[in-house]
Amino acid sequence: MTLSPIFRVRRLCTAGTLALAAALGVASAQAAEAPRHGGRLEIINYYSQLSALSWDPADFAWKINEDAGHIYDSLIVGDLDQAQSRGGKFNFEPDAWLAPEAQRGDLAESWEVKDDPLRVEIKLREGVKFPAKEGVMQARDLTAEDVAYSLNRMLKSPRAIPRFYDFVDRVEASGPREVTIFMSRYDSDWPYLLGYGYYTQIYPKEVVDKGINDWRNANGSGPFKLTAYTQGNSATYERNPEYWDKTTIDGKEYPLPFVDALTYRTVVDESTRLSLLRTGRVDIMENIRWNSVEELKKSAPDLQWRRALMHAGNLLALRNDVKPFDDVRVRRAMNMAVNKQEIIDALYEGNAELLAFPLHPDYLGIYQPLEEMPDDVKQVFTYDPEGAKKLLAEAGYPKGFKFQAQVCACNPNFMELMPLLAAYYEQIGVTMEIVPMEYAAIFSSMNSRKHLPGYIMQKGLSNPVAALRNSYTKDDPWNTPLYDNPEFEQRLQTAMAERDDAKRAEILRELTRTVLADAPFVYLPTPYVYRAWWPWVKNYDGELFAGAIRPGPIYARIWIDQDLKKTMGY
Repeated sequence: MTLSPIFRVRRLCTAGTLALAAALGVASAQAAEAPRHGGRLEIINYYSQLSALSWDPADFAWKINEDAGHIYDSLIVGDLDQAQSRGGKFNFEPDAWLAPEAQRGDLAESWEVKDDPLRVEIKLREGVKFPAKEGVMQARDLTAEDVAYSLNRMLKSPRAIPRFYDFVDRVEASGPREVTIFMSRYDSDWPYLLGYGYYTQIYPKEVVDKGINDWRNANGSGPFKLTAYTQGNSATYERNPEYWDKTTIDGKEYPLPFVDALTYRTVVDESTRLSLLRTGRVDIMENIRWNSVEELKKSAPDLQWRRALMHAGNLLALRNDVKPFDDVRVRRAMNMAVNKQEIIDALYEGNAELLAFPLHPDYLGIYQPLEEMPDDVKQVFTYDPEGAKKLLAEAGYPKGFKFQAQVCACNPNFMELMPLLAAYYEQIGVTMEIVPMEYAAIFSSMNSRKHLPGYIMQKGLSNPVAALRNSYTKDDPWNTPLYDNPEFEQRLQTAMAERDDAKRAEILRELTRTVLADAPFVYLPTPYVYRAWWPWVKNYDGELFAGAIRPGPIYARIWIDQDLKKTMGY
């Protein structure tokens, strides 16, 4: 392959082409040995560069389930018995998408949508307890009042995402174990928004009264209890002996969780993360870049592997509310100026795909591949610098322009990618000034709508409806381009109200074609990421989330083969 001067100068030194996932030697999670309780699980999780952003679900900090989803349960959870490693068809990789067949009750035993009035009737599971917490509460049973309180507190939060829950009229405890959610209109996304989404944790009022955002007061019905936390360093969770759930392996039922404790390591430096994995000081690392895999396979050949296409878009948001990006011709030119296939081939060494946002290939029956898209969408993904110059001239910028773009210094992929984008833009007369920022400043600028005209970001998909709603509706904080299209929003409302899956899928494909052609973002390739774990980690096959970035139920099912670990010298 002949590389452009951009890549001849900046070629990464990673050697070789990575094997496909089928050749990675992925081990089955089902162990022949009998499961054992005990031991400690050390994890570098998917968002290992970031500590907890909040311990209060009503703060609407997106990372809450990664950190508090071990402590608090929700109404709905992923049915991990349907995982591919257990003979099912689901990979449990999407950040916040559970197909209806992949859902099961967590705190909910059952649920049913009824009309006249429109409502969801939920029957709660028996035998769920909140453990005793010194200075906070006595041990007691979960009640319908706890569920109604938690959901209503979420709905009424001043930080609630606008229009997220405008279909909900009210939530009531309609019996000791019955909860009713009354809806003003049907929303097909209600299981996500109210059942297994980012902010759906159920907790006792006593924790709120004591101070829910103080980690020392955290207390829920989930598999683990938070026992130690150091900002920027680690979080330690210990087994909740009151946890209600069980799992069946080889016909035998086991109480969960298996491990006595698990620890998250917050590690910003990539080389340090890799060293911790390589030397066996961590058991699982959930997010490994493609260019580290070959070295790890050589230096730690016993590691088990899984490769997956990231469930997030890599995007350069262009503020549609400021010049020159208020002109769709400029935005399309910014896309056409970037050789996206060259980025896949040379930067990612084939470990990326052109189109996986806002709909992901895992959304079977909904996703539309690029080759089936109309020409105006294909043009956005086609490298054409001369065509880009022509569009800029038509828009009144024959000599180009200058703009600033912010990037999180915490993201090594973006820190490598941004100079490449700047070089592409120089070829069409556009100067992009790169402004590195720390994550706290990035997040604050986004929420306050004070971010720079350019903002490179990684945007989680959530699920087919949410990916479109969160990224493109006017009032959503994750709409970083400030895209404003009333017709799009009206059509999205139609999709959300549609109960027929096939009809809803067609509307979602139509809307996806619209936002790709309008180019509010520069749509960048989506890379594959890798997960690795040591062979002593059992009943695990690289599953990632059992709800909206909620790995807790997955960790609860992992057991450690201590004998194997010792035999291997760790």
